[in-house]
Parts: sequence; structure tokens; C-alpha cells
Amino acid sequence: MKLHYRELGEGAPIIILHGLFGSSDNWLSVGKELSGDYKVYLLDQRNHGDSPHSSSFTYTDMAADLEEFITGHKIEDPVIMGHSMGGKTVMKFALSHPDLLQKLIVVDIAPRYYPVHHEVILQGLQAIDINSLKTRREADATLAEYVPELGVRQFLLKNLGRKTEGGYEWKINLPVINEKIENVGEGLKEEEHFEKPTLFIRGANSGYIKDADKALIQQIFPQSQVQTITGAGHWMHAEKPEEFEKVVRAFLES
Repeated sequence: MKLHYRELGEGAPIIILHGLFGSSDNWLSVGKELSGDYKVYLLDQRNHGDSPHSSSFTYTDMAADLEEFITGHKIEDPVIMGHSMGGKTVMKFALSHPDLLQKLIVVDIAPRYYPVHHEVILQGLQAIDINSLKTRREADATLAEYVPELGVRQFLLKNLGRKTEGGYEWKINLPVINEKIENVGEGLKEEEHFEKPTLFIRGANSGYIKDADKALIQQIFPQSQVQTITGAGHWMHAEKPEEFEKVVRAFLES
């Protein structure tokens, strides 16, 4: 699948993948900051952003999409970074194609299985009558009955796109994501290994990477380190951008 992407800057290549319900737009600030020294590719994963929709939605699919992007654009020895669901994608890719990347950065996700925990968000998104929707404010009012946090709603409603003939549509493939949501929590096989430098970054206020996960991380990624950003949650690149970029740059330059 040919993915939609944004390309910024010049230099050694860095590829960044967003998380569930996200898009390349969520990483534009980080991309712009890094683009002064690197060539940054911000990708929309399948069923997200402006990339094509598909009824097939697995990490095998998404890793294959990434391979097609790298080989198709003839990108050599990139550093690959992924957040949350994107982190699972890049881990899967690194284990399958270790020769196609130089370093790996995984943002706030461990290689273990995660139970489904997005039910309320999915219920809220599906409660929005997309066919009769007149304004974003109307969508926000409906979603607020399920998701009280304004920042989370603003993030989710970035997935609303205007149709050329008027009205709104979902950029995300909401029916397939809802149907295949169990796939998003899939864990990696413990007997697999990626032997190149790997950085895991976690937010101190996020529960996605726990201390108990460090043993599994080290087992699958023996050349890995885990860095914690104080005062940050799951979206640390937006919450603590300076601290996040400092940690990333230190790893890139090491």
C-alpha cells in the first residue's frame, strides 16, 4: 500500500509513525524541529490520515507498508520512530527487516500484549452521525458525552474531514478499526530479537511502559535503553516537546 507522507528537511533520514487515531499531522512540530539537521518522513499509516483504507488491519500489514515505503523511496539506513500503535509497527518491522534500518525509537509502548481499552472512544466516535453532521461543534458536543477531556476530543476530531460536495467524513477507517481493535494490542514474539541500538521513551505519568516491562524489552531488544520523561504522559512529544526532542537528539547523535 502506498502511504501518504510529508517530507521535511535534508540530511540523514528519520521516519516517524503516529499512533492509533492519529496522523502525520500530530508529529509535524517534532518533524519541523528535527528537519534542521535530518530528512524527516512523517507517514500516515493505513486506515489513518490521508492514506488508503483497507479491510486488513494488522501489524504484519503495517510493517509491510513501511517496507514498501522505504524500498520504494530508496531510503538507506533510516532511523525509524513510532508512537504507541506506530511503536508496535516499527518494532514488528525491525524484527522482520533488521537490515533496512540503522536505529529504532519506540515511544511509550512495550512489546507485550495490551487488552482492548479504547471502547469508550470508539463508542463516542460512532455516536457522531457523520452523514447529518453540520459543524465540528456538534461533533464535539456528542463526543463530550463519552470523552470529557477537551484535549483528547480535539485530537480525535482531527479525523473529521470535509467532503468536496459538503458535509463531513471520517479520515480514519472507523468501521475497520472498531472491528479489528483487538489487533492493536497484539504482542511481539518473545523469541525474536533486534540487535541494533534501540531507544524506548516513556512518560512518567503514563502506564504504557511499566518497570515490569523492562525485562521483556531487554530480551527482545538487547541493545536497548529506556528513558523516562518526567511530568509527561502518553503524548509526551506534545506535552514536553523540548525534553522529548533532547532525549531523541542525544540518541540520534550517540
